[in-house]
Amino acid sequence: MVRLAELDRHVTVFQQMDDESGSVILINKFEIAPEDVDQFLAAWKADADIMKCQPGLISTQLHRGIGGSSVFLNYAVWESAALFKRAFQNPAFQSKLNDYPSSAIASPHLFRKVAVDGICVA
Repeated sequence: MVRLAELDRHVTVFQQMDDESGSVILINKFEIAPEDVDQFLAAWKADADIMKCQPGLISTQLHRGIGGSSVFLNYAVWESAALFKRAFQNPAFQSKLNDYPSSAIASPHLFRKVAVDGICVA
């Protein structure tokens, strides 16, 4: 089963799920033992298959660190934190968390774009 490690020591992902304004980006960093990568990929695909059928998911993309890394990053766009919360609480999704290797550590966190003058827009 996947273990959870918060990215922010002040705000948990569960607290973030109660936010009610606008779209969000889920960034989920996974640390996996090198020998468990195939099991991780199978588990991630199974839970992504469930999530892609949930209301509110716009897109998702899994990334892997280069050079033999076994660190993965999932980037997913959701219409709202509330819809992500609903999908996260789905019993079918929750049951799939048991399929992750015991070495798996997930660090999910919700984000919004930030406007920086002359660089990027919100």
